[in-house]
Amino acid sequence: MGKSFFNTKYLLSISMVSALGGLLFGYDWVVIGGAKPFYERFFEIANSPFLQGWTMSCALIGCLLGAMISGALSDKYGRKKLLIFSAFLFTLSAVGTGATDHYNLFIFYRILGGIGIGLASNLSPMYIAEISPGSLRGRFVSLNQLTIVIGILAAQIANWQIAEPVAAGATDLEIVNSWNGQMGWRWMFWAETIPALLFFLLMYFVPESPRWLAQKGDSSKVRAILEKIGGKSYADSEFENIQQALKSSATSGSNISLLHPKMRNVLIIGIVLAAFQQWCGINVIFNYADEIFKAAGYGVSDTLMNIVITGSVNLVFTFAAIFTVDKLGRRVLMKIGAVSLMAIYLLIGAAYYMEVSGVLLLVLVVLAIACYAMTLAPLTWVILSEIFPNKVRGAAMSVATASLWISSFLLTYTFPILNSSFGASGTFWLYGIICGLGFVFIQAKLPETKGKSLEEIEEELTGAEKPVLTKV
Repeated sequence: MGKSFFNTKYLLSISMVSALGGLLFGYDWVVIGGAKPFYERFFEIANSPFLQGWTMSCALIGCLLGAMISGALSDKYGRKKLLIFSAFLFTLSAVGTGATDHYNLFIFYRILGGIGIGLASNLSPMYIAEISPGSLRGRFVSLNQLTIVIGILAAQIANWQIAEPVAAGATDLEIVNSWNGQMGWRWMFWAETIPALLFFLLMYFVPESPRWLAQKGDSSKVRAILEKIGGKSYADSEFENIQQALKSSATSGSNISLLHPKMRNVLIIGIVLAAFQQWCGINVIFNYADEIFKAAGYGVSDTLMNIVITGSVNLVFTFAAIFTVDKLGRRVLMKIGAVSLMAIYLLIGAAYYMEVSGVLLLVLVVLAIACYAMTLAPLTWVILSEIFPNKVRGAAMSVATASLWISSFLLTYTFPILNSSFGASGTFWLYGIICGLGFVFIQAKLPETKGKSLEEIEEELTGAEKPVLTKV
């Protein structure tokens, strides 16, 4: 069946609602970077690298917790209910973080928002993958990364527009007593309540995942959802494929648990790629943008403007990924991303080593973001949502996403320590080496999943008894 027969408007609408979890992920992830110069002085932690690192990274504890519980809970209660719960947590965190005057409560609400991120980062791409036809799955799952990028850009614009200009050479006391230091950083967090409430309300109108419903034996709902997506012929063939795969899993034993030997290879791929997406190092540019641009010779106000520029580049090249992922394939784009970032980081490290600042450094940073946005950022989520078998997809995604957030925590927490120990040049050279190792792993381990059904990918990666699949 050709693409023209699919109800792409319906697919797009439910995918975009689910992907609002990605938008909130992106906003919550980056908003703290713009608020950083102001809340650090408000809470009097500007001169403590360890408290700075903890404040920036504490949400990742929540991300890890959310990722760990998402698999079991989504397999039991469904993808939809957990996404609604994540929207509630985003809303509560946004309100509480901006309202508190106490550092410990600030940390608490950041961790609460992190749990929302952990749930949404796991469930949004997985849900989209489970409702999308194989020929369209790459671009539809990439919509989740697009909304993450939109959320990042929205946070960057909000930070830029909310913050009042900061005079060059302003002291800590002047900043903390300014509107930025007392109220500006609060409004940066409060602005998140608008998309969080929208996500919470709209999720009630999307259907449950048909593959999750199939596991629960609700055949009538599965057929109804599939028919709305692609018509009766598609619904019949896809339903048969899902049922055959479930029967094959039950008889072959390949999906009994995550500990089964046939799951070892696919879990290793998921865990390593998730960790690599973080340890390629790009997120430090977003989380520590003020330090990076300050080292390049920019003031606070100039930095906020430059962050918006990088966010815009991120958005443009994510669109490029959406239009190439189902054409060039996942494996090729991942390899391009790894080797390109390695080269760019070597140059960024050299620029810092030779004390080159200004436009050249900004261009290199923009190139790194463009490369990441077109390759590792969206493709990792696409691959993770595809490679795990249906019966344990929730639990396996939970393991991979936990790997991502553990890696992200270590990355965010250690960056100021590495930066103070080795300098910016040594830190970026380290990330360049990691990108080179990532290329080697992708070349050796990652198969191509472009254009294949989830059931075909399951058979290829786990060696399950091959079901009789109907091509659509």
